[in-house]
Amino acid sequence: MKFSGYVKDRIWFYVISCISFGLILLFLEAFRVSVQLVGAISVIFILFVLFEEVFGYFRKKRFYEELEENLELLDKKYLIHEMLEEPSFIEGRLTYEALCDANKSMCENVNVYKRRSEEFRDFIEMWVHEVKLPVASLQLMAHNHRDELGDKFLEQLSRIDGYTDQVLYYARSENPEKDYIIKETSLKRAVSNAALKNREAIQVCGASVETSGLDVNVMTDSKWLEFMLGQFIANSLKYISPGREPVISISAEENDDKVLLHFRDNGIGISEGDLPRIFDKSFTGENGRSYVRSTGMGLYIVKNLCDRLEHSITAVSERGSYTELIIGFAKNNYYKM
Repeated sequence: MKFSGYVKDRIWFYVISCISFGLILLFLEAFRVSVQLVGAISVIFILFVLFEEVFGYFRKKRFYEELEENLELLDKKYLIHEMLEEPSFIEGRLTYEALCDANKSMCENVNVYKRRSEEFRDFIEMWVHEVKLPVASLQLMAHNHRDELGDKFLEQLSRIDGYTDQVLYYARSENPEKDYIIKETSLKRAVSNAALKNREAIQVCGASVETSGLDVNVMTDSKWLEFMLGQFIANSLKYISPGREPVISISAEENDDKVLLHFRDNGIGISEGDLPRIFDKSFTGENGRSYVRSTGMGLYIVKNLCDRLEHSITAVSERGSYTELIIGFAKNNYYKM
């Protein structure tokens, strides 16, 4: 708080003080008070005003500068009142109490919306589990009558199952710490399970899956990893390049500090302008508009899960040639302690 600003804010006090001082001098003159007494009273009055202003300025300056400094340091600025001591002057106390009341009101509102969000997420999870039962029954019926229904029917059921999984994992991705278990996970097993779950779609598209170097374990949650691989496979099968056999290549590369899982397809690729935004929420890009209808949520959920699990994820692509997604699993002995 600058002294010039403080003086400007107190200008009416100074005007009133000057008028009062002038009136005092007039009364003293009217009663023919000695010059020495007038001088003494004037000095006392001026010293009183100066002392009050200097003391008041430094008392308020300390509080407001502490307020500004703590606001700069805090990420969650609504907790500012926790960083302050209740001041001794009335304006500071009113400000402090207002901050406390505002924080209390904000917390109450946040708790209301948090409860609603949790209730909605619980409902979505329950709904997904319920809808998976008829989907699984239909898949079983389709397998038993494969000759009559054909592979296309199974493919569509598999897509429905994939979309319900996407809803479930999106609902859980905001709080995965309540649902994940970090442990040593075999990349080979995770890739096999993901490919097996998507086998109908792979077979219908005539795609082949090539793997190499997957005999390595990483620290992750196997269920979440299989879901992420399933999203990669689904995207690869959506954007197949016409005129050549679709091939999905999955390999692992082990470095000193991390293990890199490479997922590569020979599809239509991603344009250079779209590549930096493919992990953005609801971003569909040129491919999503031109080839198939896309929600733009799959890779967003994958990125969110990688961030929560502290895995890195990057993408490289060449339009009309290939797309490669790379997940990095850090080697951290903390989980093994």
